[in-house]
Amino acid sequence: MFKGQEKHSRKKEVISVSAADEVREASERFYAALNRMLNGNTAPLAGIWSHSATVTTMHPIGAREVGWDKVGQVWEQVAKVFSGGQVKLSDQLIQVSGDMAYEVGTERGQAKLGGQQVAIEHRVTNIYRRGAEAWKIVHHHTDVSPAMVDALSRLQANT
Repeated sequence: MFKGQEKHSRKKEVISVSAADEVREASERFYAALNRMLNGNTAPLAGIWSHSATVTTMHPIGAREVGWDKVGQVWEQVAKVFSGGQVKLSDQLIQVSGDMAYEVGTERGQAKLGGQQVAIEHRVTNIYRRGAEAWKIVHHHTDVSPAMVDALSRLQANT
């Protein structure tokens, strides 16, 4: 390998590490906001999400939303039926390519959905896009949670 190539490779690694650290910080902001939502406050989520018409979610209750207007609206609805919740991301893996990044891992925690305690343990994929000011989340996808679907069905049947 030529000395010039070696230096160039090292520069790319430094850039990637820095971008990965920025995405990790965005992820920390997302999970802090998600924990606030699980306790009724959705305001922090608006700050970490891109407000694009192309953002998407696929929630553990089985729904899919496209566009910030729908995504934000569903977070508001979800916050009304969840309480006393906390969730953490474990087994985090982040990959960055240019202005896009993804992370995969497992969300673990607990919350009350309509007063019923539910466990949170599912695989997750989050996608981030670098904006003018910061990395923003553009997609959040989890496994469907049968416990959450059941609790939501019971809640809807009682209303």
